Formats: sequence, structure tokens, C-alpha cells
Amino acid sequence: SADSGRNLSLDSILMGLPMSDPTAWTTAMNNLGMAPMGMTGQPLLPDFDPALGMMTGIPPINPMMPGLGIVPPPIPPDMPAVKEIIHCKSCTLFPPNPHLPPPATRERPPGCKTVFVGGLPENGTEQIIMEVFEQCGEVIAIRKSKKNFCHIRFAEEFMVDKALYLSGYRIRLGSSTDKKDTGRLHVDFAQARDDLYEWECKQRMLAREERHRRRLEEERFRPPSPPPVVHYSDHECSVVAEKLKDDTKFLEAIQTLLTWIERGEVNRRTANNFYSMIQSANSHIRRLVNEKAAHEKEMEEAKEKFKLALSGILVQFEQIVAVYHSASKQKAWDHFTKAQRKNISVWCKQAEEIRNIHNDELMGIRREEEMEMSDEEIEDPSEMKETEESALVSQVEALKEENDSLRWQLDAYRNEVELLKQEQGKASRDEDTTKEQQMKLLQQALQGMQKHLLKVQDEYKKREAELEKVREDKLKIETLLENLKEQESSTSRVCACSQEKECPVDKTLSNSPVKSEREVLLVGIISTFLHVHPFGASIEYICSYLQRLDSKICTAEVEVLMTRLQNTFRQELSGVGASLEKRWKFCGFEGLKMT
Repeated sequence: SADSGRNLSLDSILMGLPMSDPTAWTTAMNNLGMAPMGMTGQPLLPDFDPALGMMTGIPPINPMMPGLGIVPPPIPPDMPAVKEIIHCKSCTLFPPNPHLPPPATRERPPGCKTVFVGGLPENGTEQIIMEVFEQCGEVIAIRKSKKNFCHIRFAEEFMVDKALYLSGYRIRLGSSTDKKDTGRLHVDFAQARDDLYEWECKQRMLAREERHRRRLEEERFRPPSPPPVVHYSDHECSVVAEKLKDDTKFLEAIQTLLTWIERGEVNRRTANNFYSMIQSANSHIRRLVNEKAAHEKEMEEAKEKFKLALSGILVQFEQIVAVYHSASKQKAWDHFTKAQRKNISVWCKQAEEIRNIHNDELMGIRREEEMEMSDEEIEDPSEMKETEESALVSQVEALKEENDSLRWQLDAYRNEVELLKQEQGKASRDEDTTKEQQMKLLQQALQGMQKHLLKVQDEYKKREAELEKVREDKLKIETLLENLKEQESSTSRVCACSQEKECPVDKTLSNSPVKSEREVLLVGIISTFLHVHPFGASIEYICSYLQRLDSKICTAEVEVLMTRLQNTFRQELSGVGASLEKRWKFCGFEGLKMT
């Protein structure tokens, strides 16, 4: 049972053995064939027998605990590439042949601090073993067997890595050549119960720290719990009633009121108080509506400002594009170099694209405003009056219902007062004070209800007067509509007579090249534009001007219209060669003389 199963995971630390070459750690790890362990925890040697442990009864160990892993350390840079002879006081260590295959090692168990050392000389003692391996680090215990092997337990895990470096060395005691004084060291990982226990304790501590850290993070990001709602009392009721009238504290007060109602605090004694608080909450709706109207007004003002600013930007874009177009004319264009012409054309295209985008945005805003116009704004005044009349009628009916409910409440309060008066004579003196207070409260409530009833009656009278005025206005409007219908019938007769006289004129107009009122408007606008440009303008320039007024106008439509009116517009060619350009000119004054 002394032969142990041996496994290990690497831990980062520098080695302090007396060796000259600073890259020996790489060669040592390659010779030993120790590849870093992956995060999957799969064993590198599947044929490992866990029954060959230093201590019997140790079960197989998974080197990866749940949620935790062993990370391979970096290779120390101060290790020599080639193993050299190591001289000690009582012995000498000779390095192995570098051409031989590296010694085999088992998988490293988690938290391994114990190594198995085999191939010791028969005459080797614990002092000699201590002398050789104390160079690797602090040795806690040496357990030597009679069969030329031992187990060494170090203080830290990284010391095991240094001890593995000595695997394969030949040891000789003193200068003797006797077989009992020589041997070949074989160092490998050993499985110890104490190492596993310490490693598990360390992993549990790390897991506790991780859970504590996560708990702190969750508590830090957890939203604070809402403050507790106070229990109902007369004092708290008066406080909440005052808060409901304050805009800044309304949200807190309405939450308290909702909690009280859900708790079931409403009863016969507290119903009046709750009704007054609900009434205060209802009055807050008007403030909210006014606030919303103010915000909508601000939004409309912001829209108007944005529209004005956008129109100003579009004007500036138009001026910049006009500058580019004027610079592209032949008089100025010939004096620019090729690079300058290229830059001007690119800038012109970019400016036109940006201008078109902004123009589309402005047109979209205007379309939205037109779509938002409600049908109520386009209705006749008679219909407006009818809607106002229906609104007033509905308000009057609502006031009637409120008046009836107030009367019923007043009757209920009077009945309660009479009952209290009857019970007052029978009750004892101790209850007189409480009943007097209730009487006072009821009297105050009655006074308030009477005042409110008077106000409602006054409003009812005002609404009736307004309703009568609306009815009178409606009668006047109906008489005006009848008069207008009579006037329309008379004018239709006159128009019928005039149409019979103007029939020949219509026949002449039907033969004209202008077929609609829209084309007449286009002819007038084009004539004005070309009159301002006596040297003529291209069809693209004319269409760009017209598209500012109406984006639906196309170039083909304008060109067809101008070709039909040969006595009003004339097309001329200007320029030579590549600069040949077609220009349209206004010749209406000359055409008038010819016709």
C-alpha cells in the first residue's frame, strides 16, 4: 500500500535550484511529458489505477470541483535548457541522457503536495533524501520504505514541480561505485488524503467568498423596497387629504388612499372622509388636463419653430445651388481647371441631394398637418352650433344627476341627525361628548352640501340660459340658410341665360391649345420666369423652379405644353460642340403681333 497513485496540477512559482541555463524549465517539462490540464477535467492517463495509493481506501478523485478549475501556471524563465550535474554534501546527482524518452508521470491530483520518489540507493538515509530535496522547498514529512522508495510531503504545491525536475537523475553516494550506493531517481505525483482535505477546504472557502461576492452584487443592484404605508387614523386621514390638494405630494397621497381602500378601511364611520378624499382626487383630473394642454401647446410651438428654421435652411440651400448652377455656365466654367470643375460638380450634386431631402421633410410635415385637421374644423357653423348644443344638454343632464344625488345625500344626513337626536336622550353622559362631536361634523357636512347644492343650481341656471341663446342662434342660422338657397336659385337662372349667350365663346375656347386651368397657371408662371431671364433658360432649370411650387410637376409635361404654344415660347440652340445647349425664350409679345 506504500506505492501511491500519483497525479498533479501546476502552480506558478519561480524555482531556485542552482542551475546556470535560464530555460531549463521548458526542457524539463518536455522531458517529463507534462502537458497542462484542460478545463474539462478529463484524465490524461485513462489506465490509472486509483487503488495504488499511499493510503488505502482513497476513492478516485475528479481533479475539477464544481464551479472551480485548475489553471496551468506560466513557465518560469530562469530554468536551464540542459540538465547539469548537481553536487551535494553527501551525494552527487548526474543528469539523464537527453536522447532518452522522458519519464512517465501520472495525472496530478488536486492540491497535491506529496511526491513519490523511487530508485533510491539501498544505503540511502533520510538525511541524504532531506539533503537532496530540501533544495526544492520546505519538507514537512518524509515517509521512507524498506524497498528503496519514499514519500515526501512539501509545504506548498509549487515545490512538487521543482521535485519533479529531478526525475531521471542518477544518484551516487560519495565517491563509491558500489551498486548499493547508486540508483536512478523516479519522482512522480502521489495521492495523499491530507492534500485532498486541504484542497477541498480551500475550494470551499473560495466558493463561500464567491457566493458572498455575488450576494453583495445582487443586493447592490436590487431596487429599494417601497416605504410602508401608515395605518388609517383620523390624523393620518387629514394629512392625506391635505397632500391630495398639493401637486407635488399627490402621487404619494393617492398611493396611500389606494392602499387604505384595498385594506378595507372604508366603513360607515369613515365613509364621509373617504368620499372627500376621492372628490379631491377627482378634482386633480382638471389640473392634469390643463397640464397636458400646456405641454401640447409647447410641442406645437416647438414644431412651428422647427418648421421656420427648416424653411430658412432650405432658402439658403437654394441660394447655394443657384451659385453652383451659375458657376457651371460657360462664361465662368471655362476659367476653372479640371479639378476645380470636378469639385464644383460634386458639391453641386451633394447640395441638391441634401436640399431635396430637406424639402421632402418639410413637405411631409405639411402633409401631416393637413391630415391632422379634423372634420370638425371644416364643418358648417350650423353643425358647430348643434355640437355645442348637444354638449350643453349633456352637461345639463349631468348637473341634474349630481343635484339629485346631493339631495339624496342631504336626506340621508338629515335622517342620521334625527336618529342621533333620538338616541341622545337615551344615552349616558359619557357618550354625550362623542355625539356632540358627531353632530358638529354632520352639521358642517350639511352646510358644505347646502353650499355645493346652491352652486350647482346656479350653474344649472347659467347652462339653461346658454342653451336658450344657442337655440336662438340656430334659428337665425336656419333663416340665413334659407335666404342663401333662394339667392342660389336666382343666380342659377341668371347663369343659365348667360350660358346660352356664351356658347360660341366656349366653342372657341375648346379649340385652344390650353386644355385646363392648371395648364393656364403653368403658362403664366413660365412666362413670368422667362420674362425675368431674357437670354432664355433650359427646361431643367424651368422645371426645378416649378417643382419648388409643386413637386408633382414633371419635365415631359412642361416641355409638351411649351411646344404646343409656339407663339408664346420659342426653343433656341446656343453654344458650340460639347457645350451645345437648348434654351427656351418667351416670345409672347412677338406672337401677339403675328396673331
